Amino acid sequence: MGYQVYDAGKEAVPIKAWTEGVPVEYGAINQLMNTARLPFIFKHVAAMPDVHVGIGATVGSVIPTKGAIIPAAVGVDIGCGMVAVRLAGVTQEDLPDSLKQLREGVEQAVPVGFAKHNAPPAGVEPLPFQQLDELLVRHPKIGAKRKHRPISDAILQLATLGGGNHFIELCIDELGSLWIMLHSGSRGIGNVLGQYFIEMAREDMRRHFINLPDKDLAYFPEGTDHFNDYVAAVSWAQHYAKVNRSGMMFAVVKAITPYLPHFNLSVEAVDCHHNYVERENHFGENVWVTRKGAVRARIGDMGIIPGSMGARSFIVRGKGNMDSFQSCSHGAGRVMSRTAARSRITTEDHVVATQGIECRKDSGVLDESPAAYKSIDAVMAAQEDLVEVVHELKQVLCVKG
Repeated sequence: MGYQVYDAGKEAVPIKAWTEGVPVEYGAINQLMNTARLPFIFKHVAAMPDVHVGIGATVGSVIPTKGAIIPAAVGVDIGCGMVAVRLAGVTQEDLPDSLKQLREGVEQAVPVGFAKHNAPPAGVEPLPFQQLDELLVRHPKIGAKRKHRPISDAILQLATLGGGNHFIELCIDELGSLWIMLHSGSRGIGNVLGQYFIEMAREDMRRHFINLPDKDLAYFPEGTDHFNDYVAAVSWAQHYAKVNRSGMMFAVVKAITPYLPHFNLSVEAVDCHHNYVERENHFGENVWVTRKGAVRARIGDMGIIPGSMGARSFIVRGKGNMDSFQSCSHGAGRVMSRTAARSRITTEDHVVATQGIECRKDSGVLDESPAAYKSIDAVMAAQEDLVEVVHELKQVLCVKG
């Protein structure tokens, strides 16, 4: 048995945690216990080795529910996830001596932070914006709080990276092959939809005098209009996130092509959400599974588990572990909050930790420096019964949001 069990008390489901050899903060355990006490949790809550404190629901948790969904467990970066593709026909020997121009080319091709395109980007598949428009007709206040223009902003933010821990990397695998790997989600439109429905769920709880251990565990009961609209919104945003990653990959490939010999995109490509909700069958029953910072890992499923910038990353294949609801970690997991990282990690520390990697070395990325994260080796060791490693990647270039 690769997990340990936490008892959340009477009338609560157990917590099964794959955290052996990995530090887990008290606040994360407390959040997991709050979730386990909700009456609609199915079987148990699963915690991945990268588990750490989130808003309401714990990052690195898998939450199966029957008859309800918790919007804040999905969060505001709906559909956040990763895509990786191997470049066939080129190896690390084909890289130029300096990767600075290559990094600058990627940064010019893909807007980062709050930036967006001035016109709809090329190479992006059409999205069903009619579905979003129908949702906006029923909920005209979506986006009003931030003066967001949902449809026009969503179009211009396609194929953009965003901020925080989102990144684009060029990596080398164990055989010297080159990979492009990137991490992003549903951008501003996902944030707007997430915030809107999270607040709506809180208001529903207040209206019906439902007391919760944490207000961010507010939920929508299945069968209600709010539940149905949330499922429609989250499904649309998850699709948007996937299209966003595809558009970025197109732009990155185009940006690096002038600096490398001719190459093709290999069939070795992986695309996986790690912040989402879907209907799945587990233990013989259909349930809603929310993966809050976790990757689906059914037998044969391919996934991506990145380390921090400066550490290794892994392409993995799922083992279909039933107790984890066929899931694995989505990364290394933080050991410092962003505020703590900025105060404890110096620019000099960051330069040493990212030696040999073409990336930003300034104080603006200290909250993403390797020391802010758990050991990826410890995280991988803790989940050996969840996934097997297919490729081990080491980044040589990193663009941060």
